[in-house]
Order: sequence, then structure tokens, then C-alpha cells
Amino acid sequence: MRIAAIDIGTNSVHMIVARVRPDSSFEVIDREKAMVRLGAGGLGGRQLTADAMAGTLQALTRFKRLADAHKVDRVRAVATSATREAVNGGEFLARIERETGIRARVITGTEEARLIHQAAVYGVDVGAGHAVVIDIGGGSVEITLGTAAGIELAKSFKVGVIRLTEQFVTSDPLSTRDERRIVRHVLDQAGAFCDEIVAHGFDRVIGTSGTILSVGTIATALERGTAPGEVRNLVVPVRHIRRARKRLSREGLDERLAVPGLDPRRSDIIVAGAVLLDTLLRRLGASDLTLCDLALREGIVLDYVRRHRREIANVDRVPDVRRRSTLELAERCNYRAEHARQVVRLCLALFDQTRPMHGLSDREREWLEYAALMHDIGAHISYQGHHKHSYYLIKNGDLRGFSPDEIEVMALVARYHRRGVARRSHREFAGLPRSMRKAVRTLAAILRVAESLDRSHGQVVSALELRDRGTDLVVGVVSGGDAELEVWATNRHLEPFARQVGKPVVLEALPGA
Repeated sequence: MRIAAIDIGTNSVHMIVARVRPDSSFEVIDREKAMVRLGAGGLGGRQLTADAMAGTLQALTRFKRLADAHKVDRVRAVATSATREAVNGGEFLARIERETGIRARVITGTEEARLIHQAAVYGVDVGAGHAVVIDIGGGSVEITLGTAAGIELAKSFKVGVIRLTEQFVTSDPLSTRDERRIVRHVLDQAGAFCDEIVAHGFDRVIGTSGTILSVGTIATALERGTAPGEVRNLVVPVRHIRRARKRLSREGLDERLAVPGLDPRRSDIIVAGAVLLDTLLRRLGASDLTLCDLALREGIVLDYVRRHRREIANVDRVPDVRRRSTLELAERCNYRAEHARQVVRLCLALFDQTRPMHGLSDREREWLEYAALMHDIGAHISYQGHHKHSYYLIKNGDLRGFSPDEIEVMALVARYHRRGVARRSHREFAGLPRSMRKAVRTLAAILRVAESLDRSHGQVVSALELRDRGTDLVVGVVSGGDAELEVWATNRHLEPFARQVGKPVVLEALPGA
């Protein structure tokens, strides 16, 4: 299974494409990132700016194309601090879905912290110990305390690097006064929580996010004289981070750009980031920091895997996305599998043996197969009127790989499998192209006969043998038991099928082998 996980952050938007293995681990097979500064000027309840939204939409459009190229099974997108706080955040999410097809949801700071912690302890071996995880974003900072099994403390604070830079940085280089203001504000917000963590005790501190990785890279480069080639699980002494903070704080932009390991795109916000990180580490009394390049995106993947193990197992069992999503919907609705499979078998036998009469193709055969599989799922809501409930569930069941018209056809075929026939007065049916309307009538008539041929849900009909005698069509019913109920029920539902094949239909009971 392939999952695209997207983090619509305050500073950057990130996406990873992950391949989930059968053992529920995963590997990242592609990634993309854009520093769009979505929250610039839009924090604190103000509006997201037109430029920031446009840049984000451009990036997400690219992400969607990349995800489609990888044929991902699921796209999961979350929006954090900037969208969470903006007065037009909801409108922006609607615009994202309208223009890119990506349905993103806003998550709380606490939920963000939980997902980040999950990723960090997946990427860093914490053993049986307790770990503090710090993630510094553009608008907020998430701090957690927990183990590999779960979180004990978690909180989000509105002290991200863009927010701090906009609120407190008034000069370049950073003035001593502004630096003190940042420290005081950070401790006012997060100091008491850090003290609570210290009282609980911990074994190590893990840092995630671009800002922390950047500060850690700079700190290591200043000590070694060159930037490290790999930062994953790199342990950085806090005293080195302290030196990096001092260096970055006393230098202006041009000097900072020459600092080894600094991403130029972070040159304006890295100072506030270094002060923030060092302040938190000092308050915690940490001696070193372990860098982790897994963060919210990986947390999204892990959370999805944890919640959808059965679906993921289906990917290996049923590789085709159309068949798999149909089966998943049927299983979610607690369908009667044996009955559904029997009806599918009978439908396909009727379809194949009447091809010269109806003239439909393999495309319509596939629609019939899936509609037959799902025809009774409406009983999950109520047996009374379940054919109508089946229509609703198929229409709104998040089926993947199908066009809207294909879903409409399958839903209507299920809708008409009991009583009533498709009419032009039915708005949904009338809205289909003419060829699809013909398909609905034919497939619904076939499904109605096949459903009746398993009226007892006992799968007593083993085969169908059709003979065209010119004046009529004989349907020979081969059974391995008493098929009286099936024959009786089917005789009541032959008329629509007879209209589609253009001649009377006669049932004939045949002995089983």
C-alpha cells in the first residue's frame, strides 16, 4: 500500500510518499517540500495572505501530481497552526480541495504533538526509557514526554519561529533586548511545562522539524568545521547548540549566510529558532539532543497504519484498487459475503451467456460484478428499503479508481435490484449519458434475476445453462439441492430481464451433477 502524507505547516508544506510493508513498517519512496511561509503575517487570528495561499496551492498541486504518479492508495493531509488560527482557514481548506482534490483537515496542537511523538520514537530507539520530543514549527512548538508505547504529557505552545520573529525581532543582528524578550516569552509560555517534565524525569531529548535539524547541523558544523553528511540520530551536545545560538545571534544576515550548514531559506528565522531551542533545552536541563528527521508526516503514516491494518492487508490480497475499495466498502457494511459472491457468480454467468443479445462490453461486466458484490450493503442501515440505502452507501462510500458516472451506474444498479425500474423521471438516472442508461437497465435486470436465484441465501444453484430457442430464452437452473424457492422467486422477477433480451424468458430446473 502507498500513502501520501502532507503537512501544511506555518513555514513549509511537506509531503512524503510511503510504501507500507506487510509487517506495518514503511519506507519513504519520495518526498517533496516547499517553504511557502503560509503563516507570514497571518498568525494571531489574522487572515492568511493571498500570496501565501497562492504559493501553498501551487505546491500542493505539484504534490498531488507526484502522488498520482506514484499511484498512491490514500492521501492524508493535515493543516497546523497557521490554518488553525486564521479567520479564513476554513475557506482556504475548501479552496485546497476544490483546486487540488486534496481534502485536508485541521488538527489541534495536542493531536499534532501526539503524531510527532509517534514518529520520533519510531525513528529513534528509546528502549524502555522516557523521551522528551520537541518539534519547532513556524507558528507553534510541540513538546511531549512519553515512551515508545505512548505519551504521558503533551502540549502545544504558540511560540513558533515565524511568530517569534514577527513579534520580537526588530533588528539584525538580534539585539540583546530582543533576545531577552524572546527568552522571557518562551519561558512564560512553556517554562512551567518543562518543569513538570523535569519532575517526571526523562532519559533523552529528541528534536524534530526543519528548524531543529538546521540548528543541530549548524552546531555540529561549527565544531567540526564541516556540515555532517547525515543528521538522522545525530547526537548534539547542548553546549554546542548554545555556541551556535551565540554565533547566530551576533551576526547579521550576510554573515549568517556564510555559516556552514545553514539553509539560506531559513536565514531570517534561524536566529529566533536557535534562541528558542536553546532556551527550552536549558530549562529542561538536558545535556544533549538527538536529531530525528521523522516528524508529523511520518506520524500521519504511522497513525493511518495503526488504524487501518485490515485495509492494508487487503492491498497485498487484492492489488487492484477498484476491486479493493469495493470489497472494503462491503466489509465495512458487514455484507453477507457468501450470498454476495453467489450473486456475483450468477450475474456474470447471465451476462456472459447473453452477450449477443445485450451487446455490452467488459467495462459494463465489471460494473455488474461490483454492483452485485455491494447490492445488499444497505441492510447495514435497515433491511426495510435496503436497496435505497445501498444506493446511498455506494454513492458516498469513498470508492477509489472509479469516475463519478461509474459510481452512479453501480449505485443505480443496486438501487433497482428489488422493485421498480429505471425511469427518465429519476433525476440521477436521467443525468447519465445514454449508453450508461442502457447499461443500468440491463445490469439491474440481470442483478434482479441473480438475486432471486439465491433467494434462500443457501447457494443451492450451482450453474446456469441458457438456450436461445429463437422465440424465447430458456434459463436452465442447475442445482445441488432443493431450488423450489429460487425458481418461485425468480419467476416473479423475469419481466425486466425479458425486456432487455428482447424475448420471453422461461426457467427450467435441471438436475445437478
